[in-house]
Amino acid sequence: MDFTDDAFVLSARSHGDTGVIVELLTEGHGRRAAYVAGGASRRMKPFLQAGARVVADYRARTSDHLGSARLEPVGEGPSALFDDPLALTGLAAAAGVAQGALPEREPHPGAFLAFEALMSAFAVPDVWPAIFVRFEAGLLEDLGFGLDLSRCAVTGTMDDLVWVSPRTGRAVSREAGGPYADKLLILPPFMLGAQAGLGDGDVGAGLHLTGHFLEQFVFHPQNRPIPPARVWMIDKLREAGRL
Repeated sequence: MDFTDDAFVLSARSHGDTGVIVELLTEGHGRRAAYVAGGASRRMKPFLQAGARVVADYRARTSDHLGSARLEPVGEGPSALFDDPLALTGLAAAAGVAQGALPEREPHPGAFLAFEALMSAFAVPDVWPAIFVRFEAGLLEDLGFGLDLSRCAVTGTMDDLVWVSPRTGRAVSREAGGPYADKLLILPPFMLGAQAGLGDGDVGAGLHLTGHFLEQFVFHPQNRPIPPARVWMIDKLREAGRL
């Protein structure tokens, strides 16, 4: 059970006088919890923040035991966002969603790459909320609950897709879904392709869409709520007029 892998820190909590238990999203080995000796020290705290990029040297006696890890920081990590409180709320939400949604010790390289792309996007204030929606959609797909936005579930057309069925996650065209609009989820255009613009209300609609399926397929079966950090992020985006 020994490996060395690229990873992002999702969370860290104190354990004993000097150590911490860190949750990692690794590239090739999924979400892992590990004990980090000396993690409570002033030297190590900066790269044990959520979103910090590290190389993890992981060791465990068996697959059932809590492993230990030595971590080496890569880049400046979340410190680059300290002057942007809104981006920090997004980072906390992304870490909370990833930690809550991904099963432990199950490889999900797609989730790692989606998190990596989102971390880069946080540096661009006008862009990252939409990338956050794409991150959650990618997470759903990687977990086997991907949305089918390729064609209308009713008519098969690939044009004028404006809604999603809250039951199946399949797209619905304007014509087919018109009579049932009040029961369908809004599909913002930017989720259909990179060329679509970002209009008023699109981010809010996208977060409502992905949140619905995260709750239905991921968190509700675990008898757990949507992570509070995600709720807090949405409140802050609303206050900032970014939804």
